[in-house]
Amino acid sequence: MRVLFIDRVHPSLKNNLGENQFVCDESYHLSKKEIEKIIHNYEGIIIRSRFVIDSDFIRKANNLKFIARAGSGLENIDIKFAESKNIKCFNASEGNRQSVAEHSIGMLLSLFNNLNTSDREVRNGKWEREGNRGIELAGKTVGIIGFGNNGSAFANVLQGFGVKILTYDKYLTDYPFQNSMEEIYKQADIVSLHVPLTEETTYLADDNFINNFEKDFYFINTARGKCANTKSIVKSLKSGKLKGACLDVLEYEKTSFEDLSKIGFTDEMQYLINSEKTILSPHIAGWTIESNVKISKILTEKILESSI
Repeated sequence: MRVLFIDRVHPSLKNNLGENQFVCDESYHLSKKEIEKIIHNYEGIIIRSRFVIDSDFIRKANNLKFIARAGSGLENIDIKFAESKNIKCFNASEGNRQSVAEHSIGMLLSLFNNLNTSDREVRNGKWEREGNRGIELAGKTVGIIGFGNNGSAFANVLQGFGVKILTYDKYLTDYPFQNSMEEIYKQADIVSLHVPLTEETTYLADDNFINNFEKDFYFINTARGKCANTKSIVKSLKSGKLKGACLDVLEYEKTSFEDLSKIGFTDEMQYLINSEKTILSPHIAGWTIESNVKISKILTEKILESSI
C-alpha cells in the first residue's frame, strides 16, 4: 500500500509503516494542485493541517483507502464525503490530551500569578511585589465544555488543585462531573472550551454565551480559534465581564494553523496583545515533544489495526 505524507510528523510513523510493507512517499514541498495530479497513485494520506481535503480532492484520489490526521480535529477533511467513498478517517486526539491539559493549567496559573508581567518587570530592573499579588486556583469552580479526550484530561489535571469541577458535553450521556450548562452559567469562575470546530460550535463563545454567566469569569480556549468570537472576548474584557482570557488559538489563524492570516492586526487583536488580562500562545497546547511521538504511535496503531 502506498502512503503519501503531506505534512511532516514524527518519523516513527513512516518507519513503522515501512516495516509493515507500506511504501511511504513525501510531498512536503508540493502544492495542493500538484498533489492532486498524483494522489490517484496512493491508498493512504498522512496530513496535519496544511490544506483542506475537500470533495474535489477526494474525487481525484480514486484509490484512497484512508486519511490519517496527525492531531485532534478533523475539520479540514470532508469526512462525510470521504466515508461515502469508503475512505476511513483517523485522528489522534488521544496523543495530545495530556499536553493540552497541562498547557491550559500553565496559562491559567501564569495569568493568576502575573508571571508574564512580573518576569518582564524583573528583567527590566523593576521589583514590584504588591502590584503583582496573585490569586489562588484552589476554591474556584471550573466549567469544562466538551468532555472528550482533552476536556477529560483537563479535569484529571485539575483535581489536584482543590477546585470544584463542572462538565457539560452535549453528545455524552454518562461522564464524570456531569452538569447542565445552566449550572455552569450559575457557578463557574473559570470556563474552558474543549470542543471540535463545527457549524454548531463556530463562535460558540459570543456575547450571548458570555452574558449568560452570573459571575465575572476567566475564559480559556485551547480548542479552535473560531469557537470564540474575538470581538465578544475583547468587549467583555473591557467591561470586566471577563476577568481574563487564556487563548492558545485565535480566529485569525490560517486553516493550516501555521501563522495568522493577513489581518493587518485588527483593533481587537491589538487589544489582546497589549492587555495584561490575556495570556496568548501560538496554537501550541498540543505541541509537546511527547505528544509528537504519541500521535505517530497512535496513528500507526489505528492504521495497522483497521481492516484496510
